[in-house]
Amino acid sequence: MGLLLTADQSATAGGGIVMILYIVIIVAFMYFIMIRPQKKEQKRMAAMLSEMAVGDCVLTTSGFYGIVIDITDDTIIVEFGSNKNCRIPMQKSAVAQIEKSDAE
Repeated sequence: MGLLLTADQSATAGGGIVMILYIVIIVAFMYFIMIRPQKKEQKRMAAMLSEMAVGDCVLTTSGFYGIVIDITDDTIIVEFGSNKNCRIPMQKSAVAQIEKSDAE
């Protein structure tokens, strides 16, 4: 009787190790598929926004192209259109893409 009990306990322990291994594999898969690419994109956006300078052409998340007129800590003033009268303050996070000015 004691022999049967130890065989059942060892089979249960083996099943527990396999279950833990499955959980570790699923967590690693989620990290490499979901979390890591998102962090890389956030770093890329932060680097892009830190390199932004006055005179750069920007594409906003709403699809408008404009020229950066002024930059503060978390906002920028963007000039839209060719009439030079449309200046709109917006958050830096609203910038989707930056094209450097030709003056550099």
